[in-house]
Amino acid sequence: MPLIRVEAGRAAALDDAFTHVADDAPLPEAGGAIVSLARFIKDRDTLLARNAPIGVRLKPDETPEGLGPDLARLLVVAVEFPKFADGRGFSWARMLRTRLGYKGEVRAVGDFLYDQISHLVRVGCDTFEPTHPLTADDFNRALSEMTYVYQPSADGKRTIRELRAEK
Repeated sequence: MPLIRVEAGRAAALDDAFTHVADDAPLPEAGGAIVSLARFIKDRDTLLARNAPIGVRLKPDETPEGLGPDLARLLVVAVEFPKFADGRGFSWARMLRTRLGYKGEVRAVGDFLYDQISHLVRVGCDTFEPTHPLTADDFNRALSEMTYVYQPSADGKRTIRELRAEK
């Protein structure tokens, strides 16, 4: 399934420049690699010394704060959604964008639903690797369904309360 990227409120399918690499598998000769947090911690110096893009995949129980100062050196942080009812990934994406100031790619990977797409974008996810068959058209439709929001988030969209206060 292709990767879906959302930029300036529009979604498009694209080829993935990264390969997910298991902890016991060799790294690809060329191109980007996404490794687990455990492997990144274990092989940090080797991974950062490679002349290739690197990313880290976070499980729901692994906080992005564990990446520390290396966060700025990562091109992608892939946040796992093992099941749609596990919302910790929403918190990790927002933390990456707001508290940690991460400017790279935040990728939602796994089991999230159509109804969650607009909020995933609001908290800071900009690429998506869904397990369900979702297309860029599905993403564009989902992103157009929510005109107004109640809660502030990483996207900086003004809330209904803020809009009412201006009148």
